[in-house]
Amino acid sequence: MNENVELSSLDLRYEGHRLRDPAREARLLASMAQRGIEEPLQGVDTPEARILLDGFKRCRAARKLSIGCVPYVSLGQEEAAGILGLMRASTAKALGILEQARFLADLLSIHGMSVAEVAQTLSRSKGWVSMRRRLLEEISPSIQAALFAGRFPVYSYMYTLRPFRRMNTVGDPQAGAPQIERFVQAVAGQRLSVRDIELLAEAYFRGPDCLREAIEGGRLGWSLDQLKQVPEDREACNAFERGLLHDLEVLQKSLQRVMAKCLDKRLKSRAFHVQANLLCGGLLSTFPLFHERMKEFYDRSGRA
Repeated sequence: MNENVELSSLDLRYEGHRLRDPAREARLLASMAQRGIEEPLQGVDTPEARILLDGFKRCRAARKLSIGCVPYVSLGQEEAAGILGLMRASTAKALGILEQARFLADLLSIHGMSVAEVAQTLSRSKGWVSMRRRLLEEISPSIQAALFAGRFPVYSYMYTLRPFRRMNTVGDPQAGAPQIERFVQAVAGQRLSVRDIELLAEAYFRGPDCLREAIEGGRLGWSLDQLKQVPEDREACNAFERGLLHDLEVLQKSLQRVMAKCLDKRLKSRAFHVQANLLCGGLLSTFPLFHERMKEFYDRSGRA
């Protein structure tokens, strides 16, 4: 049942659980200025407070428009039940995966529910719940802040940056900060397209040191100009050149996979370690010459 409530009466403790989208909020503000609030806000009415769970964008827009009262629907009197009810709702405005993860974290920690209880109530598998919990645990607080504030696209983090977590544990001990975190700090808030972020990420994690340093130094425009000058059409190369480019790509991906797998705790058997030791010895013996050859080739191709 809809009712009008004072905007100031709403408890906004869950505002940080919902993703911000500045462009979408600007469109919503313009719409509300013309037509008012068309959909009610949703929350729970506990004995202590009226806690808002859905409608934070409308709430902020109403505040900017000096709207004192807003339409509101109560999802019940229990906080955990209200969160579960919101998550069960299957609408076009479904919660994003990170929003689901934050609400699930509260259900599991603050409200004391088990993974099995949450999964059963939401008609989901335990794996579905556990995956979202692990996802949130792997993201540092500063990256979470950038994602939820709308300063870095969630899509770019999920499908462009996450795969790089398997590279060298994506750590930079000398700088004292993870490489992914450094990249997000350099790029967040610059209003770059998903494609531009993908180009910069490829250069940062797989490219030369000069591009990595430029990106960390905020020279994003210069970096993108350099990257966009690289021709993508390999038909201009002869057959031998295309073959070497393919070999270099395969080698780069194989090196990344091997570095990640070497840290896996599943490597236990004596038979494996005996064979791996022999192979590693052979590889290490070729690395000095390989490094010299690659350095010379890198310098030569850079001059070209």
